[in-house]
Amino acid sequence: MSEDNALFEKGMPIRREVLGPEYVDASMQKADPFMMSFQRATTAWAWGWAWGDETLDRKTRSLINLAMLTVTSHSDELKLHVKGALNNGVTVDEIKAALLHATAYSGIPCGLTAFKAAHEVLVKEGVLS
Repeated sequence: MSEDNALFEKGMPIRREVLGPEYVDASMQKADPFMMSFQRATTAWAWGWAWGDETLDRKTRSLINLAMLTVTSHSDELKLHVKGALNNGVTVDEIKAALLHATAYSGIPCGLTAFKAAHEVLVKEGVLS
């Protein structure tokens, strides 16, 4: 078994647990041969290699992701990881604190984009009204 395949096999259950099986399974089913290369890479590298390292717990990793996605203004990906953060036991207050912390370093426009994206998910998930 190649190292990439081993990391893919290690990463898939982690990815499904964090992001939800519905999302992951849909992504895999929609992938044609071109996009499957990306699906395999992201599952192996992000989920098998990075998330599969047990040095940091999943809650910490989720908070780091929220901060990085705020700073880089990747709101679609941030939405996905807000739901993942909830799955990993991150509270609404902790999500808010991570976004505020990242806003201090990335600026108000990045923070506003992140807050709007997170708010949308938190309302949809029923943890905010």
